[in-house]
Amino acid sequence: RNMKKIVLITGASSDIGSEIASLLGDSYEVILHYNNNYDEVMKLKDKLDKLYNTDVLVVKCNLAKEEEIDNMLRIIYDRYDKIDILINNAATTCDTLFEDKTKDNFMNTLDINLVAPFLLCQKIGPKMKENRYGVIINISSTNGIDTPYIESVDYDASKAGLISLSNNLANYLAPYVRVNTICPGWINTNMNKNLDKEFINKEENKILLGRFGNPNEVAELVFF
Repeated sequence: RNMKKIVLITGASSDIGSEIASLLGDSYEVILHYNNNYDEVMKLKDKLDKLYNTDVLVVKCNLAKEEEIDNMLRIIYDRYDKIDILINNAATTCDTLFEDKTKDNFMNTLDINLVAPFLLCQKIGPKMKENRYGVIINISSTNGIDTPYIESVDYDASKAGLISLSNNLANYLAPYVRVNTICPGWINTNMNKNLDKEFINKEENKILLGRFGNPNEVAELVFF
């Protein structure tokens, strides 16, 4: 097979995920993970296949279930003998009143946003170390640092946990595997499209550029 490096992008059908895939598709062999958005991910595959004359691998997986993660990795390792770059981009949010949050809500957010990246890093990281090459990029959020919102306390906690996970792994997998975290602020994505206009204006006023970021700006950072 060709010598391109293999990249697994979780949540590839999302706005940020598809921008990352589109940007990396030329230089890398990308693998698109999705769970629900079949139509979106197939559109993306079609676009990349045509653009780069390739046959992009698409894998479905509910990241909240370890057995599905194992199955996804089996499918990938069946086709490629390694994963060089892991981009933990998939995330979920469940914004509700603090008083209304259930343990199930909280656990589901943690499962997707934090436990799944941990499992993927645990299953892929040591192989990267053995190969003496690897890059792990975790997409966290400023919510994990200094912009808390009580409605998304579970999301915020998961994103803070992801930063901590990255710090631990960077130390553990060094020097062969680089682990970095990207913490976007507000980005124009589907996740944010139903926000109240007044709220958006208030948030934009806190941003020095006076606007939300765009998915391609996050993708450029991943590419770097």
